[in-house]
Amino acid sequence: MNALAEKLGARLKARKQKLVTAESCTGGWAAQAMTAIAGSSDWFERGFVTYSNAAKEEMLGVRHATIEMHGAVSEETAREMALGALKHSRGTVSLAITGIAGPGGGSAAKPVGTVCFAWARKGHDAIAETQRFSGDRDAVRRQSVEHALSKVLQLLDAG
Repeated sequence: MNALAEKLGARLKARKQKLVTAESCTGGWAAQAMTAIAGSSDWFERGFVTYSNAAKEEMLGVRHATIEMHGAVSEETAREMALGALKHSRGTVSLAITGIAGPGGGSAAKPVGTVCFAWARKGHDAIAETQRFSGDRDAVRRQSVEHALSKVLQLLDAG
């Protein structure tokens, strides 16, 4: 993951972008991966760990109705998290991660390993997607962070 974070950091710096993270099931792992790189203050703005629904609402402005209607683990919630992270920071690009890392908490509709992501850039709509990862709690969380960071890299490369 260090190589990915270093590559992303270099790309953010070259494009004069600042990353902000909004994390739930990963508990700040994406922010930790980015800040483990020396010089990250040049391109990492801040991270929000919003594990509870109340934190998502209070810190990021996720609407209570969104969580009630779609659930905390939903693309709709992830989009609002990503946009809220931009709104409540000086970041220019954001990522959001919300999911069910397990071992409990899953359902037939949203089994353990279901993770919803969103990414946003200032002045653009947020994009979101859902992935299903396998493995134990640590594996689901690690795969989630790697996926989220990889997608930021793709978005930066796309322009």
